[in-house]
This record gives sequence, structure tokens and C-alpha cells, in this order.
Amino acid sequence: MSLSIIIPALNEAGNIPELLERLQPLRRRGVEVVVVDGGSTDATATLAEAGADKVLITAPGRARQMNVGAAAAGGEILCFLHADSQLPDNADGLIIDGLSRGRRSWGRFDVRIAGNHAMLDVIAWMMNWRSRLTGIATGDQGLFVTRSLFEAAGRFPEIALMEDIALSRQLKVYGPPLCLSHRLTTSGRRWEKHGLWRTMLLMWRLRLEYWLGADPDKLALRYARHKP
Repeated sequence: MSLSIIIPALNEAGNIPELLERLQPLRRRGVEVVVVDGGSTDATATLAEAGADKVLITAPGRARQMNVGAAAAGGEILCFLHADSQLPDNADGLIIDGLSRGRRSWGRFDVRIAGNHAMLDVIAWMMNWRSRLTGIATGDQGLFVTRSLFEAAGRFPEIALMEDIALSRQLKVYGPPLCLSHRLTTSGRRWEKHGLWRTMLLMWRLRLEYWLGADPDKLALRYARHKP
């Protein structure tokens, strides 16, 4: 099965070159890389051109960007990757073989949070086990899904925040996720800038309020004030 990696980006000029350089071995093995820029004011889109198969420009909004990238991608499997994250070197084989052997149609990686604080390892462990218990994948975990299931589940709802959780809830209707223990590395910049406990409590509170029916637009405004 063919694989496309879709990267939504907004003002990620500091991260996109390293991310795409790490993905070049996968491209040489036939993986398609699609970057969807949400109207960056820096050089994100220009820097992406040398390392991606497609660079698209659309209105900002992570869910919208990922849906646009999925529509333009050619792969039978879609993997959605944040611009400040790095997949395992053999991610393509892990995804394709894992879905085939496990007879699953979607899944995610365990996550490791890069940074200097020792508690980041504890936070990552909690995220991974919470995901295993609930069957919910977050964007930090490199969610991947077959194109057919992605379309059947209705794609990402174009809401301002929690689009990954909303899609996971829909995907669970069709079956449980494949939880790969191989680790994707994501940046700990928001944790270290604003404090580990403060950030963790904020994310727990936002998710709880979303589950209780809070407006994603209002949650996104609170989250944006917290981002570095």
C-alpha cells in the first residue's frame, strides 16, 4: 500500500527544513510528502519546496489544511504529522506492515517529548497510556489512517481545536487503533516555555470542557494565548 505524509504548517520556517531532511529516506522509498501551508508570514512554503512532493497554500486552520492535503495526496494510507515532530526512521514500514498484520485501518505512534526537563518523559508516558486506554489519538502522535476509512469517517471536522480527538471518536466506530510502541519525537517547546504543570493542567481542562460540549472556537482562543 502507498503512503502519503501530510504536514500542516504555519510559520514553521525554523522546523520545516530539518523535518523534511529527515523524511528524504522515506521519499526515496516511495513515500509522498505533502506540506500544506496555512498562509505563513515567514519562508515556510519556500523552504518546503525542495523537500516535499507537493506544497499547497490554503487558509489557516489545521483541520482544513489536513483535509486539503489529504485530497491532494495520492497514497492509500494517510499519515498526519505536525511540523515540530519527527517520525521513526522506518515509519513507512511500521505503518504499512502494522496495519496489514493487525488487520487495522488506523492508528498512531507512541510519543516522546524532546526537551531538558525529566518530567517530559513522565508526561509522554501518561499520554501514551491514556491513548491506549481510551483509543483516542492526538495530533502529536502522528495519526495514520487508510484513505477509505478517512473518507467514511467524514475527514477532520473543520473546528478550531480538538479536530484530532473528534476524528478519533469517529474512527473508533469502525474499529480500535493500532498503537505502535515505536516513538515519534515531538517538540517540548510549549511545555518548557509556559511550565510543565501549567501546560498539562490546561490541556486536561480543555479536553474535559470539549468532552462536556464546550465551543471549540472558545477553547482555541485560550489555547492560542498559551502557545509560545
